[in-house]
Amino acid sequence: MRRDKYRRKKTSKVLDWINYILLAGFVILAGSVLFQMFRYNLLAFRFLNIIVTLLVIFLSIGIGALVVKKKAQTFTILFLIFGIMVTSLGVFGIQQFVSVTSKLNETATVSNYTMSIAVLKDSGIESVSEIQSVAAPVGNDQENIQKLIDDIQKNQQQRLEVTSVDSYLEAYKQLQSGEVKAIVLNEGFENIIESEYPNHAATIKKIYTMGVKKKIKGPKATKGNAMTIYVSGIDTYGPINSVSRSDVNILMTVNRDTKKVLLTSTPRDSYVPIADGGNNQNDKLTHAGIYGVDASIHTLENLYGIDINYYARLNFTSFLNLIDLLGGIEVYNDQAFSAHTNDGKYYPVGTLQLSSKDALGFVRERYSLADGDRDRGRNQQKVITAIIQKLTSPEVLANYSAVIQGLQESVQTNMPVEAMMELVNGQLEKGGKYEVKSQDLKGTGKMGLPSYAMPGSQLYMMEVDQNSLANVKAAMTAVLEGK
Repeated sequence: MRRDKYRRKKTSKVLDWINYILLAGFVILAGSVLFQMFRYNLLAFRFLNIIVTLLVIFLSIGIGALVVKKKAQTFTILFLIFGIMVTSLGVFGIQQFVSVTSKLNETATVSNYTMSIAVLKDSGIESVSEIQSVAAPVGNDQENIQKLIDDIQKNQQQRLEVTSVDSYLEAYKQLQSGEVKAIVLNEGFENIIESEYPNHAATIKKIYTMGVKKKIKGPKATKGNAMTIYVSGIDTYGPINSVSRSDVNILMTVNRDTKKVLLTSTPRDSYVPIADGGNNQNDKLTHAGIYGVDASIHTLENLYGIDINYYARLNFTSFLNLIDLLGGIEVYNDQAFSAHTNDGKYYPVGTLQLSSKDALGFVRERYSLADGDRDRGRNQQKVITAIIQKLTSPEVLANYSAVIQGLQESVQTNMPVEAMMELVNGQLEKGGKYEVKSQDLKGTGKMGLPSYAMPGSQLYMMEVDQNSLANVKAAMTAVLEGK
């Protein structure tokens, strides 16, 4: 009997130690879950985060009391094992969610592009050691050109003489005419060459390349529950951090208190002072994108006299992915047209159910529309409105992580995880749909206005109507101020 008593006492001590170890593990894991929950604003609606916290504290105190008093040891062990499993899954789930969401920010701090030395494809030149000079637009892109020349000197022990030309387009023309044997190419400017010479890539070969990184400034703090988000659509497929012209330029003014969203479209051909690399010289707005997303942001801030808090940058690849993830969208088309961008598909007047392919054709078409690029901008607003309505629906919010994961390779944004969750929590808290309105900047189309990026070219521009500009500014201010 004494031996049985000894065994029971020994077993009890072992169980005590197991309980203490399990309790410590549970408290650590539960504390980690709570810390991350508040750190990233998770479940911060309808006091759910507070309720979860109180429940965890209550359970921790209760089970801790049982451990200290050595009561219900077997039950306590089973409960703690279950609690550790649940909290472990919680820690893993939160970390996965944060990891996936944070990937949208990974490329938001830098823009990557390539500087190259190009020669004619059939020239027989294979190395920079075979050339002595290059043509390059030093006046437009001096810093990047100098980086390339210095890199060649360092790695190839070859110092190239630079002959200055007006633009990358002019350099390409001189290469084709035989005036020069080699030119410098900036990847971001190749779209400009392509606009006049669609087959340019097939006529040249790049004999030397180097990657260039350009730092992007961080987000600006919001004031209250109002913010402005710049939505940029670039005209390329592939990696989202490619530097390219911005064909879609929409400012999304959001007021979470009044649940109002104002979409302001600025046509790509708007003739405005281009900031940063554009040296505040007038040019087509779309050309701001070739100097990096910062240049587009600063150009629009200067134009409208506002702060842009965040940006979201999408290319055609991500556009397709987003529509697919949402299961298609619904828009109302008020102008029948056939889209040559979608194999001539006909879009009738009325409510349309659009797949990703058809939505892309819908937002890219402008030549078949009565008001050209301005009508295209309005169609882009319709699609963005449809996306907003879909994204704020309960079924999509419940699948938020999957949507984010599907877009992580195709979207670039500087909106941090905490700000994203604020928007999600606010929508889950209050429910209801946002009132979405649209407007667009108007002006008069002209030919022959000077272009900083393409001097000497005859380009279509839209000279901004000052009354329209004043009205657009007033409407944006009204939403920001909650009017």
